[in-house]
Amino acid sequence: MSLRTRLAVLTSLAVAVAVAACAIGCWFIVRRQLVEQLDQSLSSPRSGFGGGPPGGQGGPPRRDSGPVTDICTQPARNGTDRFRDFLPTMQVVRADGTTCDPQDTTDPLVPATSDVDVAKGLRDLVRRDGRTQSGTPMRVFTHRDPSSGVAVSIAKPLDPINEKLDSLAVLLVIVSAVGVVGAATAGLLIARAGLRPVDRLTAAVEHIARTEDLATTIPADGHDEIARLSRSFNSMTRALASARERQQQLIVDAGHELRTPLTSLRTTVDLMLRSETTGRPLPTADKQKLLGNVKAQLVELTHLVGDLLDLSRSESAADAHVVEEVALHEAVDNALRRARLRGPGLRIEADVSPWYVRGHAASLERAVVNLLDNAVKFSPPDGTIAVRLNGGELTVRDQGPGIPPEDLPYVFDRFWRSPSARGLPGSGLGLAIVARAVAEAGGEVRLGPAESGGTLAWLRLPGAATSPQRPELSRDEPRIGVGEAGGRPGGEDAGGRG
Repeated sequence: MSLRTRLAVLTSLAVAVAVAACAIGCWFIVRRQLVEQLDQSLSSPRSGFGGGPPGGQGGPPRRDSGPVTDICTQPARNGTDRFRDFLPTMQVVRADGTTCDPQDTTDPLVPATSDVDVAKGLRDLVRRDGRTQSGTPMRVFTHRDPSSGVAVSIAKPLDPINEKLDSLAVLLVIVSAVGVVGAATAGLLIARAGLRPVDRLTAAVEHIARTEDLATTIPADGHDEIARLSRSFNSMTRALASARERQQQLIVDAGHELRTPLTSLRTTVDLMLRSETTGRPLPTADKQKLLGNVKAQLVELTHLVGDLLDLSRSESAADAHVVEEVALHEAVDNALRRARLRGPGLRIEADVSPWYVRGHAASLERAVVNLLDNAVKFSPPDGTIAVRLNGGELTVRDQGPGIPPEDLPYVFDRFWRSPSARGLPGSGLGLAIVARAVAEAGGEVRLGPAESGGTLAWLRLPGAATSPQRPELSRDEPRIGVGEAGGRPGGEDAGGRG
């Protein structure tokens, strides 16, 4: 069933249960009231026989009446037959279980054990449902007569009460049926009106799924759950549209960046092929230079493709990375070893204190490597790079030309490169990778000018929830020291200063 039908059915069932409970309760209350009225009329001294208990509550017979046994031995008074149909039925019950009928009726009451108990004095009075020998239902009131030691039962038919109750039951069934039908109709109308916003939402979502038009906005009026759901869908479509726009921009930027090295490779290969086909081979030195250029372009393409793969992974893939406890100081030490191999003649000073974070180890180490590669790339040949990790704050300071203030807002954008870095190896993705890795770990990163010149990269990562109690591992490299080693600078793309 549809949601609309289910709401209507559930509403009808709820109303049916409530109406049935009220109708049954009403029927029993009315029956009780009618029976109580009948009991009061039977126990009243004016019941027609003068033997009823005073006050209608049972007890000894009235003092002005004769013994009950005399009634059994004397014939019925004149004129009694004329009112027999209007008077209550009366019967005397003795202690031995025998009965006598003062009215000499043809359909006497059937005595019960409780009536005999009253005659024996075991009980004061009894009110019960009984019947006559022909099966007519009767309401019986039995009390004991102390003067004669017998019990007197006075009864009236229950047929008038049963007829009224049957009429009431029919009326209640009709009213209940009308109520249930009305509730079902009202439930269907209410469900239709209440689910109209859901229909609009469904139509809009189906339109988006059919046309892939993420610019479609779903109306979200009010503050109820449907409006909140509509706003959530609008937020989702905006996020999807933004992701699609970023993806398209990434494709455009990647195509633009790939075009330059591919064009250079094609030109170099064409030149070498033309020299071979025309029979004019290139000099050995020129040929070696061209081959070195081809290798450098291939290395740059490899790094660019790796960076693109890292940046193009979806958020779900990023969430799928194992989040673990990472020793940030170990990642910094590994990055320092690689930086010393890539910075010929550079003085690298390191002051690293233990710090543990929650994140992805490879991404965080890649971020630190990119920061150090940037510093190596832009430092002068005899410059100094200062690296410090203390309390979750990592700073990398170089002595390069620095970053112009107008370029600072763009350094973490994808494929953005400052004019001074466009002649150096790199694709402009290094710092974008840094920003993403730091954001995934819940930290922040900034670049700015250093006080003594150059560039200062500042990175902060929150510590792990529980500090591990482990002995400090020995390392080959000192925590504070100076290292120099030969190597090719910029061996891995550092982003070309953004």
